[in-house]
Amino acid sequence: MEVIEITLPWPPSVNTYWRMFKNRMIISKEGREYRVAVQEQILLQKAAHHLIKPLVVEIEAWRPDKRRRDLDNLLKAVLDSLAHSGVYQDDSQIVDLRIYWADEQGGMLKVKIMEKTA
Repeated sequence: MEVIEITLPWPPSVNTYWRMFKNRMIISKEGREYRVAVQEQILLQKAAHHLIKPLVVEIEAWRPDKRRRDLDNLLKAVLDSLAHSGVYQDDSQIVDLRIYWADEQGGMLKVKIMEKTA
C-alpha cells in the first residue's frame, strides 16, 4: 500500500481562497501562493506521486496561535493544492477523510495519504 506523509504550511481559509474577478470566481493571490508553497514542499520532502486509486487522507492541524478557528475551513486549499501538484489526480479520489486538531501549536499541517485497500 502506497503511503505519503508530508508536512505542509498553514493554508489560507476557504473564506480567503476564492475571489470574484470580472464576474468569475478565481483562486485568490493568497491561494495561488499557497499552491506554490505546497509544490515546493512536495519537491523538498520527495512526496511527488501520481496516485490513481481511491484514497484515505488524514490531516493533523497544528494551529498557528490560540485563536478559535473552523477546522473545515482548512480543507479546500490543501486538497486542491495536493491535486494541483500531482500527488493525486482529483479530490474525488478521496473516499475517507479525517481532519483533527493537534494538541500543540505550530502553524502547519501533517498530512498522510494512503491508497484505500479493498
